[in-house]
Amino acid sequence: MNANNDIEQKLRISSERQRFAVGIVGGPTTVIDVAGRRIVIDPTFDPPGVKGYLKKTEGPAVSAVELGKVDVVLVSHDQHPDNLDERGRTFARSAPLVLTGPSAAERLGLPARALKPWESFELPGTPALRVQAVPAVHGPADGNRDEKGFINTEVTGFVLSGQSLPTIYLSGDNASLDVVSQIAERWTSIDVAVLFAGAARVPTKERARPLTLTSARAAAAAELLDARVVIPSHYRGWAHFTEGEGDLRAAFDDAGFSHVLHIGEMGQWIQGLE
Repeated sequence: MNANNDIEQKLRISSERQRFAVGIVGGPTTVIDVAGRRIVIDPTFDPPGVKGYLKKTEGPAVSAVELGKVDVVLVSHDQHPDNLDERGRTFARSAPLVLTGPSAAERLGLPARALKPWESFELPGTPALRVQAVPAVHGPADGNRDEKGFINTEVTGFVLSGQSLPTIYLSGDNASLDVVSQIAERWTSIDVAVLFAGAARVPTKERARPLTLTSARAAAAAELLDARVVIPSHYRGWAHFTEGEGDLRAAFDDAGFSHVLHIGEMGQWIQGLE
């Protein structure tokens, strides 16, 4: 498949569901319509402004109301406002189901369900759609670890899959190519990879080294995963995101993988992914 030629982007994200499409709402917030379900990861719907030690520079391209009902919300982690803000929490808690890591599930309470790395949950319905939690490392490999062994905080990525369905990887705030290699070993091919990029840097954390994928590492991840389509998120909308669209395009071109990269307009569906 030639991603640049075949993929279409023309519809604004709304409550109307698509057969299979992915759309970026803003920051990390991504909507996936697949197998009759609507899935949202890391909802952030607050307006721009200062959020503790972070600054949000853009509001969401689509409101929570416009999205309508969802089947499941995935939360990569709950302790950073650029991945789950106040309106995002309200949105998540109004969903029938939230899937997240054990620590986040304990803090969020119902309807959150905990998944440890490599554990899976099958969403009810036909066809069956499986959500598998996968590891993520929120910072450099030699970063400071907390009492549970996490760098920065516990973070969970996800893989969506099912018989005759596309396989979709959602990285969450992961900076580790070793983690990507582990996922590639378990999944021989990823159809669509939504990679949280942006090279997020915070001066007070890890000597301001990247806490998420740099553009170069995102391109390397695409190669490791043998991904047919890569959709970046988490690269605009916050002041601590230090690499943007131009950096992503340059890095994928340098690596020879520009043909799999698709950067969507915020608030619009990316279609033609099958």
